[in-house]
Amino acid sequence: MNTVLCVGELLIDFFCTEADVSLTEGRHFTKQAGGAPANVSAAIARLGGHSAFLGKVGADPFGLFLKQTLEEQSVDTSMLLLDPAAPTTLAFVSRSASGERDFVFHRGADQLLRLEELDRAAVQDASMLHFGSATALLAEPFREVYITLMDDAKANGQFISFDPNYRGDLWAGRQEEFITLSRDGISKADLVKVSDEELQLITSQADCNAALDLLHEWGARAVAVTLGKDGTLISSPDSRLLVPSITIESIDSTGAGDAFIGALLCRISQLAHPAEFTRSAELQRDFVTFANRVGAIVCTKIGAIAALPTLDEVQEYAG
Repeated sequence: MNTVLCVGELLIDFFCTEADVSLTEGRHFTKQAGGAPANVSAAIARLGGHSAFLGKVGADPFGLFLKQTLEEQSVDTSMLLLDPAAPTTLAFVSRSASGERDFVFHRGADQLLRLEELDRAAVQDASMLHFGSATALLAEPFREVYITLMDDAKANGQFISFDPNYRGDLWAGRQEEFITLSRDGISKADLVKVSDEELQLITSQADCNAALDLLHEWGARAVAVTLGKDGTLISSPDSRLLVPSITIESIDSTGAGDAFIGALLCRISQLAHPAEFTRSAELQRDFVTFANRVGAIVCTKIGAIAALPTLDEVQEYAG
């Protein structure tokens, strides 16, 4: 089985537990491990795959909690650095009754990872790399690390997965910069995961098929467009098909997209040659069906990592 190295942010999410209040009014919060690439690494390991995480947290109680959380999920944390001089990154979130978020982000150690701190040879040992760009592309020096590792992976023939993971709260006033950086990542990726909104934003194409054609022209070998309850559109230069999801009663969709891509990468990692996925419509249908099921199951529980199913649970839903 191939190891999937997930690169990006690992942080603390403080969720306001009071209903329909702003962060100004909120008084009670619950602490959870967060960060899209970290969620993906946990999903892979939870489903029986081999995953590792590369990033930085503070050498503080929050950073130690995050390291412990990943290790409890059997994620390899040998490339997770603890910075004694910087605090762990924190995010505070509350939601209105309409679903709108009130969001405050306190950036810390995750953005301070530098190339000279990494064991580049260890990174090259991973057969597959997953990049989730929610915060990694926002600022230096982590942006340089992120882009350089993607360039290295491309040169080394490693399988590259890229999730642009747009967050309007974080990229306010910098949308064009996000688009430019995302297009560069897409040009190097074997697998791109986007929502339908992200697909339109990045390509400026209202027509989904035209947008997908453009991503393939840029270099993406396979593209998964997540459509929520409507399933996933999986596309490669030679095939394009809509794979339905399962019907569930959704309680909390937090982390569903991360669970989806984690499940998909877990199945791809079981191939002797991961790139085979990008060339086989049969594998794409089979693996995306599995990933859709995992993403849906996560929506039936509260939390991101806490809601991840085991392989046995996924098989129960299949039955």
